[in-house]
Amino acid sequence: MSPLITSAELAELAALDGASVLDVRFRLGGPPGIGLYDEGHIPGAVYCDVDTDLAAPPGRLGRHPLPSAEDFQRAMRRLGVSGNRPVVVYDDAGGMSAARAWWALRYFGHQDVRVLDGGLAAWAGPLSKERPQVAEGDFTAVPGGMPLLDADEAAALATRGVLLDARAAERYRGEVEPVDPVAGHVPGAVSAPTTENVSADGTFLAAAELRRRFAALGVTDGVEAGAYCGSGVTAAHEVLALEIAGLPAALYVGSWSNWVADPARPVATG
Repeated sequence: MSPLITSAELAELAALDGASVLDVRFRLGGPPGIGLYDEGHIPGAVYCDVDTDLAAPPGRLGRHPLPSAEDFQRAMRRLGVSGNRPVVVYDDAGGMSAARAWWALRYFGHQDVRVLDGGLAAWAGPLSKERPQVAEGDFTAVPGGMPLLDADEAAALATRGVLLDARAAERYRGEVEPVDPVAGHVPGAVSAPTTENVSADGTFLAAAELRRRFAALGVTDGVEAGAYCGSGVTAAHEVLALEIAGLPAALYVGSWSNWVADPARPVATG
């Protein structure tokens, strides 16, 4: 099953009340996405907060560490997520934050999660300003559904496989660092800005195009791959793009914000 869903396919599911829909709009360093949600969202969608529903509190493990299974399960049940009911996630930024919800649900064992391709802009139906009352879900979080990396494993992968840096190229090179205290990248990592996974309209490139893109970066069938970004949000988008291309990859959830929390870890620039 494709990890993506079209607006028409979502409309069919919605007409049958056949899915839980999560609005995962997010602005790094900006106001919470709930304000955008209240201005208008897909009818029936509930707001999923990247900072509190999809991550543990920030600290040495990163700005968006992996939440505990108990906390994630509690959050998803509150949002109406059940184990036997499909989940559709969307945002308004080409899937950049929705992919974190997709990855987290998959990591904690949900088998049917899809991202609305093109996000809110692709939705052809009306929008709603009402916050729906959803029944509590029964989702049970079981870790291990997707491959995961810590700092040491990411460093090792950069030497034996391909570790992709999903941030903007200038952040990878260490020319600018608007968020974290140290600029640069994990030694051996390859620059692969996640913005290049989507077209101008915010929809993902076709699987064949993505395979060509990742092949040029060294990721082909049989090559071990992983991805990181600043805090494990947009890197989930890289993992999603790789999945669309048929190339499995691990996520370094702590990402750069966790890497630079230890001053003993090496930093590369250029």
